[in-house]
Amino acid sequence: MKKLIALTLTAGILAAPAMAQAPLSQEKYINDRLIAARVADRVRRECPSIDARIVYAWSQARALKKYAQNQGYSSAQIDAFLDSKPDKDRIYAAAENYLTRNGAAKGDAESFCRIGRAEIASKSVAGSLLVAK
Repeated sequence: MKKLIALTLTAGILAAPAMAQAPLSQEKYINDRLIAARVADRVRRECPSIDARIVYAWSQARALKKYAQNQGYSSAQIDAFLDSKPDKDRIYAAAENYLTRNGAAKGDAESFCRIGRAEIASKSVAGSLLVAK
């Protein structure tokens, strides 16, 4: 029985590289939440009547990291992804595109407030990170 367990474990370890996972930049769930977090961050910075739910946002960030780890990504892979300038630029650009498509205009705080109120009302991921003052 011990030999069977050892053989099974060895086969699993040797097969692991064959089951290559997609890069984190292609992991939709994670990327969607990072984009939503950036949207929320932009709204809270531009709209004086909306603030961030900092403790909740922090807990969601931890939960997202745990999700990535449960998907098989290592802490090193997660850190490399979060430190990647091209990935950060891509996420920021997607958030800016979303904001622009929804009416945000540079220098127009109310346009960001409108988006923030809509996100809060719809209970979106971005809205869950925000609170009206």
